[in-house]
Amino acid sequence: MRRILLYIIIITSGLIFMARLFYLQILDDSFTGLSENNAIKVVYDYPQRGFIFDRNGELLVSNQPSYDVMVIPRNLKPFDTTEFCNILGLTREQLENRLDKAKIYSPRLPSVVIPQLTKSEYAYLQEKMRKYEGFYIQKRSLRDYYTENGSNLLGYITEVNQRIVNENPYYISGDLIGKQGVEGYYEELLRGVKGVKYIQKDRFNRDIGPYKGGVFDTLPKKGKDLTITIDAELQKYGELLMKNKRGGIVAIEPETGEILAMVTAPNYDPAQLVGRKRSENFTRLYYDSIAKPLYDRGLLAEYPPGSPFKTINALIALQEGVVNTQERFSCQRGYYYGRGRKMGCHDHPSPLSMIPGIANSCNAYFANIYRRVIEKYPTPQEGIDNWANHLQSFGLGDYLGSDLSTGRPGKIPDSEYYNAIYQYPKYKWFAPATLSNAIGQGEVLMTPIQLANMTAAIANRGWFYTPHILKEIDGTPIKKEEFTQKKYTTIEPQYFEPVIEGMHQVYKSGTAAGVRIPDIEIAGKTGTAENFMKIDGKRVQLTDHSIFIAFAPVDDPKIALAVFVENGYWGGRYAGRIAGLLIEKYLKGEITRKDMEDWILSHSLEEEYAKPLSGEPFKINQ
Repeated sequence: MRRILLYIIIITSGLIFMARLFYLQILDDSFTGLSENNAIKVVYDYPQRGFIFDRNGELLVSNQPSYDVMVIPRNLKPFDTTEFCNILGLTREQLENRLDKAKIYSPRLPSVVIPQLTKSEYAYLQEKMRKYEGFYIQKRSLRDYYTENGSNLLGYITEVNQRIVNENPYYISGDLIGKQGVEGYYEELLRGVKGVKYIQKDRFNRDIGPYKGGVFDTLPKKGKDLTITIDAELQKYGELLMKNKRGGIVAIEPETGEILAMVTAPNYDPAQLVGRKRSENFTRLYYDSIAKPLYDRGLLAEYPPGSPFKTINALIALQEGVVNTQERFSCQRGYYYGRGRKMGCHDHPSPLSMIPGIANSCNAYFANIYRRVIEKYPTPQEGIDNWANHLQSFGLGDYLGSDLSTGRPGKIPDSEYYNAIYQYPKYKWFAPATLSNAIGQGEVLMTPIQLANMTAAIANRGWFYTPHILKEIDGTPIKKEEFTQKKYTTIEPQYFEPVIEGMHQVYKSGTAAGVRIPDIEIAGKTGTAENFMKIDGKRVQLTDHSIFIAFAPVDDPKIALAVFVENGYWGGRYAGRIAGLLIEKYLKGEITRKDMEDWILSHSLEEEYAKPLSGEPFKINQ
């Protein structure tokens, strides 16, 4: 009986407590408009933002204290503006502009006058604040970076603009918000919840204590700590290898879809966007229209995929039953079609079947099988749409929908596209009109993350998870359906083995034989993509892009990646070397191919990037 009585007392007390909270927070509107009440001062207690760790538990981002000088315009009293400006390093005009802006926002609500004081500035000003009625100091936390890498994937925090304040009641003028990358996408998890204190004031505008005994006050709640899928050491090494180069690298763990590294080059130290110089640094980075350090090439840059695209054309040809792995095609340094037209090819043994065709990257082989895929159907429209459907099953032609704050869809052309180009039915078009698609040089465009995901799907023999960057929230693994549900391609599993063997032979005897890594069996594919730019209204051909895809080990893939190096000449020159080094770094934790590493670190492409600006002549395509 006593035990039952105890349970009744506990349950009753809990219900009374919950009812009281419900009344105060939902039904009682006596605190509505407290911020508009002259007798009540609202003070926000800002929570610590959540920490960010890499997949191995290495701390990447934490917090450091920061202090903002705030003003409530209605409470201002006459003060020595000259002394105040000298303390804060402002001109009188700057101070007046900021006070005017604060009045426009709200005479009764606080606004930021000077953000992000240092500890020393805060200590000096704190002693003098009693002289400046209407001003007070608000403590916040800024990001503190333990890495100089990954600015594109981490994102940054910045002050909210008026549009955000109008749209989201959580934020007020002067608040900080995450932008881009992890900071932007997971803002609601990272930001925590602000605490609020309501301070009663007397008729002399002096604080006399908490309003209604603090019943409406709330405590701040720290933001969630996030563990991301990035391997910090691999990310750091990738950025080192891409120094003095431009391009993007994305590495994925095939069995999970977790992004291991996402490099964009050139990059910047994320600490540059922290503190009072943030605005100055951001402006400098934003207006660098040549190197574009704020442009995330891994997610946004759309390139012709080049020869790595041949692997997927081989898979489609096998699935469509238009070729087997033994049939051979002749190559006389190219593929001839139409009225004397030729798709060139480099010198290699001929004729070739599929596996050596992939290993030697034979353009003639892939032109033949591509035409068969399109011409299998009664009309080229049906053929190209069937081909496009296969590609879309690999996540191509559309933004992958990962938990990254930005992205581009690339392009997979279909019949609608070509009908518009050739003004069908006024003019007819046939498979040869689209033949460049056979070697990844036509209208197809892909981002590095799409190409890396395609490589992961090949490594998995026909399926992939949506690439993502979040691994754990406060130490608990995520189980979001969109990241744990397998997506299957339209290619049956048995057709992957010969293509993978061809990619394996690329390293053993083919176009990447010179960049082999000891004791690691790698499947890869070199690529060289033509590179055009408009200069003075003319289409100018620049140095080709260097492209490489790879996964390893062949039989139990732990990493799949895509490397794009702009103006890098050919696939094996830059991208192939970088891919091999990254694979060895991830699987072994050390580098044995020091010769290859030294070559990459000692070679720069800055002269190539300067050519369009120097007036140096180029090949012009009229």
